[in-house]
Amino acid sequence: MSAVSATPASNKRTASKEARRAQLIKATIRSIARHGLSDTTVATVAREAKLSQGIVNLHFQSKDRLLIETLQFVTDEYRDTWEAALESAGSGLAEQLQALLEVDYDKSVFDRDKIAVWFAFWSETKSRPTYRKLCAERDRGYDVAQGLWLDGLVSPREMNRDVAKNILLTYLSCLFPRHYKV
Repeated sequence: MSAVSATPASNKRTASKEARRAQLIKATIRSIARHGLSDTTVATVAREAKLSQGIVNLHFQSKDRLLIETLQFVTDEYRDTWEAALESAGSGLAEQLQALLEVDYDKSVFDRDKIAVWFAFWSETKSRPTYRKLCAERDRGYDVAQGLWLDGLVSPREMNRDVAKNILLTYLSCLFPRHYKV
């Protein structure tokens, strides 16, 4: 799984190329969540990362490349988490569905900044073929409970990950009462 976590060396001049790129992708996620996709600039990312704009350009060459790689990162991270959950789940369909439910409402996925990123890119898919392709790949693999994610983004006090997960479990218990108990 790709890891975007700022290491102690991230702010030093000697940070590895991978650590620096991870730091910039994490800063891009924060910038998109705070400013939106169109108002995210190399400057806003650099400020979030506490680095120079030149470092952003050195590692990504353009804002477009940075945005595409950020979308690719969140897509890969989600897919890797989803696949790992399926591998560790039991062989029964109920266990596998439960594992996928756990992924969607895990704190690494049901994260307000990442949800904002998903919706920002998804809203641009009509006019951006590259975004459309990456978002479609994610959607083909597994159609997440996007309505609950959107509620979590818009009304985080009322719709936190525990509430969203409980709603989905209640729904599944109505459909499959032998397999899911609330």
